[in-house]
Amino acid sequence: MSAVDWSAPFSELAPGSAFRSRGRTITEADVAMFAALSGDLHPLHTDREWAASSRFGERVAHGMLLLSYAVGLVPLDPDRVLALRRVRDATFKRPVTLGQTIHVEGEVASLARLDGETGLVGWRWRIVTDAQLLACRAEVDVLWSDARRRRPQAVAEEALEDLPPGVIPC
Repeated sequence: MSAVDWSAPFSELAPGSAFRSRGRTITEADVAMFAALSGDLHPLHTDREWAASSRFGERVAHGMLLLSYAVGLVPLDPDRVLALRRVRDATFKRPVTLGQTIHVEGEVASLARLDGETGLVGWRWRIVTDAQLLACRAEVDVLWSDARRRRPQAVAEEALEDLPPGVIPC
């Protein structure tokens, strides 16, 4: 199994290429901010006493927080990835408690050419805890480009290079 080359054009990706992301520790602040942003104030996430009497015995992170962090942990190249297209079949296998660290393990599951410069990359992701326990699995599709996109700053810097000597840009 080969490692994913995050800056490779779509045409060079291969099914089975795999990766492991860096880790992210889930904090009380993360859960509180996600609850406030999402409006999901379920006491399993927000109330220490209520959660202590639950089947888990303590507060746990929102499942959607884990998926959101997974998207941020996977080092998708913004010059190649045009968009996150779909997340499907997300299955939450076990809770993640505050203080646990998660990472993402994944592989290219499928490749489908959409047009001359763009393809759909299907990923299998596994969100895993620091104890190597599966917290969630999901299938994620992203639009991937063969052509590198040029960032506005790079375009502006190139334009400055083309100025005649002695010309000062406004």
